[in-house]
Amino acid sequence: MQQEKIWDADAARRYDTPDSGMFAPEVLGPAVDRLAQLAGGGRALEFAIGTGRVAVPLAGRGVPVTGIELSRPMVEQLRTKADEATIPVVIGDMATATAPGEYALVYLVYNTISNLLTQDEQVRCFRNAARHLSPGGRFVIELWVPELRKLPPGQTATVWQSEPGYIGLDTYDVLRQHVVSHHFSFDETQQARLFRSPHRYVWPAELDLMAQLAGFELESRHADWAGAEFTAESRSHVSVYRIPPAGRRP
Repeated sequence: MQQEKIWDADAARRYDTPDSGMFAPEVLGPAVDRLAQLAGGGRALEFAIGTGRVAVPLAGRGVPVTGIELSRPMVEQLRTKADEATIPVVIGDMATATAPGEYALVYLVYNTISNLLTQDEQVRCFRNAARHLSPGGRFVIELWVPELRKLPPGQTATVWQSEPGYIGLDTYDVLRQHVVSHHFSFDETQQARLFRSPHRYVWPAELDLMAQLAGFELESRHADWAGAEFTAESRSHVSVYRIPPAGRRP
């Protein structure tokens, strides 16, 4: 499953769910608040900007935002909300594509680093973030914690969400650190719609080593955007990495 084929026109059209799910104010608001704070009045670059879920409200807060995005249909959906002058976007892979200028903040949210399916690509993503940052700049990653403790011997799948009209489950390949997310949507008819996406899951400790290889220091890690403590029971984390200020860079 290639990312360009997964995030096609149909996926882009269905991606936005205004005021619900990842677009719910209680989900999106704290993320935008925290990113605006971390930008500190500087420019921000979003890897995998998608349809602008975060970038549009962040730009509305006065933060100049540029994006990198692999999927042209997702960018076309973004263009219904903001033009190129307001939020410039470079079409390309977040592990290699470059945007002009330097930034105070690079961010990669909602588990999207796991869309890169090899460790090498994920390391290159960190290095690409570092290339775009000014000294003292930050790279923020929001990522889920693999739920392998839920897998008894011989079982390869976990159901992570079940509600009327929707079931979400993950199938794991623990040898390759791969997981495929299956999203089943259905209504009162006998027809269901399936959307699948492959991922490479990453433990926080592995993520920290990737950051170190790219010249970052871990500044903070919390369980959510509001700053809740990260514990052994946390299902996700928001990790803030920082390039050392001028004079301390390796």
